Amino acid sequence: NYSGCGNSVNANHPMVKKQIIDSLVRWVEEFHVDGFRFDLASVLCRDSGGKPLEDPPLIREISKHPVLSKTKLISEPWDCGGLYLVGKFPNWDIWAEWNGQYRDIVRKFVKGDGGMKKSFATALCGSANLYNYNNRKPYHSVNFVTCHDGFSLRDLVSYNGKHNDANGEGGRDGSNDNLSWNCGVEGETNDEGVNGLRVRQMKNFTFALLMSQGTPMMRMGDEYGLSTNGNNNTYGHDNEMTWMNWDKVAQESDLVKFTSELAHFRRQHPALGRSDFLGDGDVTWHETNWDNLESKFLACTLHCPRSVGGGANPWRPDLQMDESTRNGDLLLAFNAHEYWIEWAIPAAPNGRQWYRVVDTNLPGPRDMEFNGKDAPIDAGSVYNVAPWSSLMFVAK
Repeated sequence: NYSGCGNSVNANHPMVKKQIIDSLVRWVEEFHVDGFRFDLASVLCRDSGGKPLEDPPLIREISKHPVLSKTKLISEPWDCGGLYLVGKFPNWDIWAEWNGQYRDIVRKFVKGDGGMKKSFATALCGSANLYNYNNRKPYHSVNFVTCHDGFSLRDLVSYNGKHNDANGEGGRDGSNDNLSWNCGVEGETNDEGVNGLRVRQMKNFTFALLMSQGTPMMRMGDEYGLSTNGNNNTYGHDNEMTWMNWDKVAQESDLVKFTSELAHFRRQHPALGRSDFLGDGDVTWHETNWDNLESKFLACTLHCPRSVGGGANPWRPDLQMDESTRNGDLLLAFNAHEYWIEWAIPAAPNGRQWYRVVDTNLPGPRDMEFNGKDAPIDAGSVYNVAPWSSLMFVAK
């Protein structure tokens, strides 16, 4: 029972393997599917007795197949039998992986756990400790904070524990290890301070995800703050917990605007979503407290890799990145402390000045200025960084 569904098939038996391959090819050739994500993919890496295989025949044949090797191949690299293969899934340099380590590291850092700064910095740069070998690339790391399993983003900042009574299993289902923080009150509340912090934390998680090298993945509904009322195992529900609520999209326009504009910023700026791992000249860390386990403040400059033109944004004509923004280095800062930080802004490179793009502590729409339209900030100026907040500046 490596799948958790009551049985497992021997995927590496010749006839079973053939059936799987034939099915996948049909989906590509007849229905024009451009890729596959394999749930609990470690199951596919076991022999008839359940022993892990270093070179599973099914995965090898998919990887070398003339049709399937040209599709997007994504593994969920673990199973219910404990075969955890994050960073180690047999990949032939073409398989991407759900990076479960990224999820856990970002959840811990953003909610303020100590001793996470080094790991968070590594995750922010594309998890080179897991994927920088052979011909693997940052985009082989599928980064996520939430997915269909577990809490939604709003529930991640609203509940310390699961509330799965609606599932009819007496609370036995769903994970008990959620790495969540309710910001002071369990569940829904009218406390404006708590609700404000929750919105800020949702923006902080989204900001960390979209600033990270790798392939970002978001759960449907997180862009407007979908809640499942603390239920972290909703697969069996066909109701408001799992439906896309388009009315909420309009009601939660602040979070939707922030998420949408930040996604477009990532898509257009060459310092983000890079094809190669960062080298020494690609990032500057403004950091002297790497070994201080109590330090929860991190800042760095991502250097723009090349000079490019302005380009057009056909998806959102109203969000056009100007050339000076596109060619500018990015200064990022994350404060996961429960107190304000007085931060001396480092000098911008090449005689430029910093212009603020993001401050998650500011109310919308001021939290996101797409082309950094605020007044410039001089080097050495002290910027008061709010508790549990994130910042981005662009050099112009």
